[in-house]
Amino acid sequence: MKTLKKAKIAIVCDWLTVQGGAEKVILGLHQLFPNAPIYTSIYNPQKVKNFDKAIVHTSFLQNLPLAKTHHQFYLPFMPRVFENLDLNDYDIVISSSHSCAKGLILNPNTLHICYCHSPMRYAWENHQQYFKEYSMSKILKLIAKPLIHKIRIWDRLSADRVDHFIANSKYIQKRIQKFYRRESKVIYPFINTKNFYSKEKKDYFLAVGRLTAYKKFDLIVETFNQNKLPIKIIGTGNQFEQLKRKANSNIEFLGFVPDDQLKLLYSEAKALIFPQKEDFGIIPIETMASGTPVIAYGQGGALETVIDNQTGVLFDKQDIQSLNEAIEKFLTLSFETEIIQKQAEKFNVNIFNQQFINFIEQKWQQFQKAL
Repeated sequence: MKTLKKAKIAIVCDWLTVQGGAEKVILGLHQLFPNAPIYTSIYNPQKVKNFDKAIVHTSFLQNLPLAKTHHQFYLPFMPRVFENLDLNDYDIVISSSHSCAKGLILNPNTLHICYCHSPMRYAWENHQQYFKEYSMSKILKLIAKPLIHKIRIWDRLSADRVDHFIANSKYIQKRIQKFYRRESKVIYPFINTKNFYSKEKKDYFLAVGRLTAYKKFDLIVETFNQNKLPIKIIGTGNQFEQLKRKANSNIEFLGFVPDDQLKLLYSEAKALIFPQKEDFGIIPIETMASGTPVIAYGQGGALETVIDNQTGVLFDKQDIQSLNEAIEKFLTLSFETEIIQKQAEKFNVNIFNQQFINFIEQKWQQFQKAL
């Protein structure tokens, strides 16, 4: 950290409008570099907490209609936002990006390191599914489809402006190589394992997350409608009312719950149901830190966090039969709390902090020598 004390650092992220895994990483970076200002397109302090002491700079999008609640409407303007940021006075810029934040144009004396959560999801291999599943009007979809081609070209070109990439998982490391043709270092996202605890298990399953199409909560509802097992669903989103109408009485929707209640529910659940394909996935880590196993779709980040038959059960297909078979298998197995929590310890915040600082220091020293 000594070599970074004199460096002038800025943090850049796509937006701060919803509380999720990417926002937790930004908060972690802010805590590592408390004097570094944060630059973003849109910031909603009512939805994204704990940035009260941070200096947050926003763009011209901040006060436009619906920007704080529907930032996706302004995606076509995002490249312009980040290309127009003047960060040339900074020595090091750290971007946290799954969209356009990496597209900064910096002078040759500024080191740019990007923590990449994913190459732009809706521009690459997920774009067909995104337009099929995302809740937007047919007119907006017709307008957006030709724009995606241009955004894809911009996204590829903007990746060349980054000096060094950090990937949030081996899965994303492969995608960075595939779409950007760039090498990257894997540094996993984190939790503070000390904030979680285990209790005696109760007779319910748990699902947590934003109730949107790609999170596959519809699969959870359909499966538990069929198997009649009790499950509690935590989260809000544009599918909340639709899913609630569809669900039988064994499925309980809790909406938003505060952190203390969430930790209690994690600790007492039989298992977490996690049917989506995620770039990494913080929720399974929080669940395992609570001594609770995870039943997860065996693709994406879950393959790097959940150990099949030891800290949970992995299933092969995102359909009712496969998920039900995984639940049935889970009910025949026994799991040891200590083993589950030990797996979560691999993703503790202290490990992230040390790896991140070491990487930044190494690249900064190399950068200075090359000037």
